[in-house]
This record gives sequence, structure tokens and C-alpha cells, in this order.
Amino acid sequence: MNNEKEKEVDTESRAYKFAAGKGVMNLPNKLTVARMVMIPVFVFFFYFEFTAHYFVALAVFGVACLTDLFDGKIARKYNLVTNLGKFLDPIADKVLVLSALVIMLTVPSFFTANLGFWALIAAGCGVALILAREIIVSGFRMVAASSGTVIAADIFGKYKTVCQDIAIVVLIIGAGVSEITDHLAGVIVNYVGLAFFAFAVILTVISGVNYLVKNREVLTK
Repeated sequence: MNNEKEKEVDTESRAYKFAAGKGVMNLPNKLTVARMVMIPVFVFFFYFEFTAHYFVALAVFGVACLTDLFDGKIARKYNLVTNLGKFLDPIADKVLVLSALVIMLTVPSFFTANLGFWALIAAGCGVALILAREIIVSGFRMVAASSGTVIAADIFGKYKTVCQDIAIVVLIIGAGVSEITDHLAGVIVNYVGLAFFAFAVILTVISGVNYLVKNREVLTK
């Protein structure tokens, strides 16, 4: 099946040559590296205060998310999947999302809104759960790989990733609106973002438990 797919790729086309590049640093891997480089840029604009700096940070985060979308599509389309890409891509994704969540915790207004300090404590616990899930599942996959078992991503994992991204985007939009104007819209958007964040935490826990339960035989080997 893989051989048939490889024959369908025109390796002489300009598009393929551009995507393939030279050596292991093909276009998908370059996009992944670019995503990692954009993380400190995102953090910089998040903290460097000027009018609408949150929206600039959001733009950087959005572009970084788009690189995640395109690197996978290009790699599959032109059969450019490499071990370097398999290694870097999930790391870049996790570091991007976790960096965003952690720095947002340093600005209490992202999570407290009109809910009180307890909301910040709850948000901290939520971020801790997300971090713990990623560490546990990554370690679990390493153990499985060492025994020749490949653990595929489950549907809950995909949904939680989408919810995490949406929560981050909406929360930053809410903060950006509140920074520019005192309009109620900023508070409303913030509440929507908190709802997505809560849903993302729930899906994170479900996904983590589902991984361990479905693949518990890995720990018995």
C-alpha cells in the first residue's frame, strides 16, 4: 500500500522538490521548527505591553497552529514523514499549548473574571492535569514503543486538543477586548473561553484514562 502511494508522487515536480528540500530538513520539518521558534515570540508579545499586544500574541499563536496543520498534510501528501518529524512535531504541539496555558496563569484576570480567586486555583489544577496527562501518555507511548507496540491517537485526544486551542484563542481574545475597552463583550468572551477550558480539562482526563485502560496490557509485559 505504501509503495503504491509513493508511485503516485511526482518526484520531478517543482512542488515536490520544494517540499522535499535537502536532507532531513524538508518543508514539514522546517514548519515544525518554525513553530517551536514562534513559541518565545508568542510569549514576548504576550508580556510586552502595548496597545493590542494580546492580539499580536494571538496572531503568532494562530500562525503557529497553522504550521501544525500544514506540516502534517504536506508530509503525508508527498510521503515526507521522517523520524525527526515524528519526534519534533508532538513536542512542538505540546510545548506551544502548555506554554500558552502556563503564562496565562500568571495573569489572574484570564481565569478569575468575576468568579473570585477560587477560579484561579481551579485553573491551576486544570493546567496541572493537562501537563500530567501529556507526561503520562508520552511515557506510556515510549514504553509501548520499546516493546514494539504502536498506540494510535484516540478520538478523545483529538477533541481535547481542539478544545485546548479554542480555549486559548478565545481567552486571549477576551483579554484583548477587555484591555482595549470596558465593554461587557470582553467578559462574555472570557466566560466562553473558560467554558472551553473546563471542557478541555474534562476531555484531557477522559483521554488519559482511556489511553491507560485500552492499552493496559503494555504494562503487563
